[in-house]
Amino acid sequence: MRNPQESKQSKRYLQLILVFMLALLLTACGKNEQPPAGTAAPSSSSPAPQTADSKKTQYPLKVKDATGKEFTFDKAPQKIISVSPAETEALFAIGLGDKIVGVSDYDDYPAEAKSKPKMGGIVQPNQESIIASGAEIVFTGVSMKSESVEKLRAMNINVFKVEPKTVDDVIQNVLLYGKITDHQEQAEKVVSKMKEELKKVTDAVKTVAADQKKKVYIEFSPGWTVGKGEFMDELISLSGGVNAASDITGWKQISEEKIIQANPDVILFANDVVDDKTKKSLEQLIRERSGWGEIKAVKDNRVIGLDQNKLSRPGPRLTEGLLEMAKAIYPDLVK
Repeated sequence: MRNPQESKQSKRYLQLILVFMLALLLTACGKNEQPPAGTAAPSSSSPAPQTADSKKTQYPLKVKDATGKEFTFDKAPQKIISVSPAETEALFAIGLGDKIVGVSDYDDYPAEAKSKPKMGGIVQPNQESIIASGAEIVFTGVSMKSESVEKLRAMNINVFKVEPKTVDDVIQNVLLYGKITDHQEQAEKVVSKMKEELKKVTDAVKTVAADQKKKVYIEFSPGWTVGKGEFMDELISLSGGVNAASDITGWKQISEEKIIQANPDVILFANDVVDDKTKKSLEQLIRERSGWGEIKAVKDNRVIGLDQNKLSRPGPRLTEGLLEMAKAIYPDLVK
């Protein structure tokens, strides 16, 4: 028979073994609960992952346009008019073709825009047609003056005006249209492409030294050029060039003598533009002007036509126009 004292010691020894094994088991479980190596442990303070719902616009939405007027959207507008070719392009690009019930007489891109009801000009659209359309919002751009905007608003027409001066302004406008219409994801895709094209250009010309930059003159309409403070002037700068008309501000009629004195290295013009009076192309006018044959760009045959719409419409294709411009100025750098 076992000694009672030995029995007690055996029990105590067995208890110690059980406690030790339990401790090992708990330690192993704890290790299994740790994340794999190189993986951050979940934290209650970490931002929630983006979901489809995070791309949805929260209404009511309050935004201001370029005139400072505040708009409140209780829901995404279902009937939209655009009387600006650039804005029409942006709205179609983010998937709003089925919501557009009218465009200006000059809207020709994309092809679907041509079949939309016409609302008149971009400076003075047809008020009666707009009212009859039942549109909830009318988008307009740089061509419509503030006085015309206010005249339409006085007739209870909801006019939303933008006034882009830079490529970034255009990008922000596309994102804003996406937010207003609950098409944010589509707008971000358009903007992503624009940013890629912008980066391609700026990366390509960043090595051009300040004293090696080409002097560029641009003519988008017979006898008209652009100076400081407008998006087309910024396109020249982003392309690594120097605007030959940088001594003026805004859209101005040219001084032929000043352009001769400026002696640009490259002359850019809008393709397919014909002078109403002479019926000559813009290129013909440029090459035939008195004294312009002595300009470096003309002598070196660096008079180059660009797509007039990509050049002059501050919409989603503006960065395509930028890419074409940069290739024209620095064909060896921009591919």
